[in-house]
Amino acid sequence: MAKRRITQETFDTVVSENIEEFEMEGNEALQEAIEQFESQGVDLSNIVKEVPKVSSEENAEDQTHKVLQALESLKSAVSSSTSVLEDLRVFTEQCSLDFARRYLAAQKEAYPTILTCCQRAGEEKELLSVALAALSVLTDGQPDLLDVEGREFLIGALTTHQSDPALTCQCIRIVRHFCLKHENNRQAFVKAGALALLTGSITRHIEHHEVVREACVALRVMTFDDDVRVPFGQAHEHAKMIVLEQNGLKVIVEAAKAHPENTAVLSELCATLSRLAVRNEFCQDIVELGGLKFMITLLADSLDCQELVKQVLSALKAIAGNDDVKDAIVNMGGAELIVMAMNRHMANAQVCEQGCAALCVLALRKPNNCKVIMECGGALAAMQAMKNHPAEVNVQKQSCMLLRNLVARTRDFTQAILEMGAEALISKALSTHRDCGDVGRAALRDLGCQVELRELWTGKKGSLSH
Repeated sequence: MAKRRITQETFDTVVSENIEEFEMEGNEALQEAIEQFESQGVDLSNIVKEVPKVSSEENAEDQTHKVLQALESLKSAVSSSTSVLEDLRVFTEQCSLDFARRYLAAQKEAYPTILTCCQRAGEEKELLSVALAALSVLTDGQPDLLDVEGREFLIGALTTHQSDPALTCQCIRIVRHFCLKHENNRQAFVKAGALALLTGSITRHIEHHEVVREACVALRVMTFDDDVRVPFGQAHEHAKMIVLEQNGLKVIVEAAKAHPENTAVLSELCATLSRLAVRNEFCQDIVELGGLKFMITLLADSLDCQELVKQVLSALKAIAGNDDVKDAIVNMGGAELIVMAMNRHMANAQVCEQGCAALCVLALRKPNNCKVIMECGGALAAMQAMKNHPAEVNVQKQSCMLLRNLVARTRDFTQAILEMGAEALISKALSTHRDCGDVGRAALRDLGCQVELRELWTGKKGSLSH
């Protein structure tokens, strides 16, 4: 059930009443108000939890929050055409503190005020940079603020300042904020030409790690399907456009080669490649561009870097959707490296999940690959992951699917896998996690174990017609 929400004014009134009527100190009054509302099941995530300050000595009744004081000061500077630099910086600092302050500022018309500052900056790069920083922090978590004017400004700024890496970076970050969890904004930016600007910025500033990273994340967001308000998004279509119209695979592989030592950038590049491998031929293209060789080398050289390992495993899983690429990965020693990565980071559930998922895809319909996976300890690693992470449903599911794939086309490994204790682990996953039902029973069945099959409906207890 959705939690109740209240306005900032309601919360502030209760804090003030605690101070005035019950003679509490400020912090005590604040804590009392928080506990009171939380006990009633109210969601306070959008509420600024501080005692409002008196904004002027003449009017002690006039209480407000620092973020609103900063906003009012900024509005005054905008309307009187005086310098807004310092006011923008103070506002940005306040909004950086938490989402509640950003939300409150947005309720009080902060977005049009900041956008006006951005538009008026023109060629004044310092002012534009400070105004963009304010817009970036305000829009973090608030994509609904975007209007046509804002979108046109951002597309224009990305075009006009494309040779400036710092301004490009700021604009891209704002585009990303507007597109995260907002399908309509994504589609509007794509129609306005954002994909060409994003890939172009990577190519133009390929040595500038921050631009490459930001543009990569923004491209990946364009392939998300994360807006619960929209039944069908354009995630797949956008991924195809990035690859086919913007040569996105080549752009990303080349960028990866330009930053061989920067693990943060490489993680983002691998994660974006994973999102773009949506068609069989795209997976093959990544191999032909040298992407697979690069990823295998990267995994071998970076086994200790947990975050990078996780992203490389995810990318390998994605491109292994192509049967020829499966063989190429195994022939280059990929299976052994995946198992080594899992064993190195066995305590990390996400690495275990991605490792099992990658091995699972490599084993699918490929008996020769199954042999390699068994020989390098893949089944044993999967079962160790199940033991280490009994509460992680995705680890359990991927492990079950891997074990099933290893014996689905050949029974040669059944006995060895059973001797490792597979039946007990799969049965435990079945009893612990409802979501493991289908994959767990399929794994037990293909391992030759006793399986209790459920009949969902036999048609014997009544008719569908009246």
